[in-house]
Amino acid sequence: MAAIALAALTIILFLLNLRRVGERTGRAAERINILERTNEIQRRMLDAAARRPRDRNELVDRLRDGGF
Repeated sequence: MAAIALAALTIILFLLNLRRVGERTGRAAERINILERTNEIQRRMLDAAARRPRDRNELVDRLRDGGF
């Protein structure tokens, strides 16, 4: 009888551990998605900053040429 109880306890603990590992994995995946989204936004901001006119003269030239 004790062996059956011990086996049942082992199975229950194993299942609870699987649930906890699944939750941890889900949180890690969510963090990765947030990090990827943040990196994409930062990349877009850097690209936009690299394309902006450096001074007023360059801005005027772009507006005259229709390069905006």
